[in-house]
Amino acid sequence: MKINGETHYLWRAVDHEGEVLESYVTQRRDRKSALKFLKKTMKRYGNPHVIVTDKLRSYCAAMKIIGNAQKQETGRWRNNRGENSHQPFRRRERAMLRFPQMKSLQKFCAVHSSFHNHFNLERHFYPRAIFKINRAAALTAWRQLGVA
Repeated sequence: MKINGETHYLWRAVDHEGEVLESYVTQRRDRKSALKFLKKTMKRYGNPHVIVTDKLRSYCAAMKIIGNAQKQETGRWRNNRGENSHQPFRRRERAMLRFPQMKSLQKFCAVHSSFHNHFNLERHFYPRAIFKINRAAALTAWRQLGVA
């Protein structure tokens, strides 16, 4: 993504349900950035059973240092959950006409992922009555935070 005319990279950790756990913005896409992101995520959420990534070589290099190289999976369609979780974010980014600073992007990522995870109730899994109950609970929790 572009910030003030310069290319930056958004690293995201997504769980097995497609919820965004962590997001991190860097100027480079190298081993050092991947290592920092993986350490940060693993410190917060623990050691995962499987890590699905794209075929970027910096992931492999970083995981060799951490000792998770055998847990990494790459494949043609394995990364779809992570890519699909990025679509609402891209839509919102386009509506905002990009970001002027990296700080504003980082802040937006943090708020967007928590907001989207909180209200993404995956409606197609539930009957209408249960969906309405879950949605009301989410709105109540959101109002108690004093945001809306």
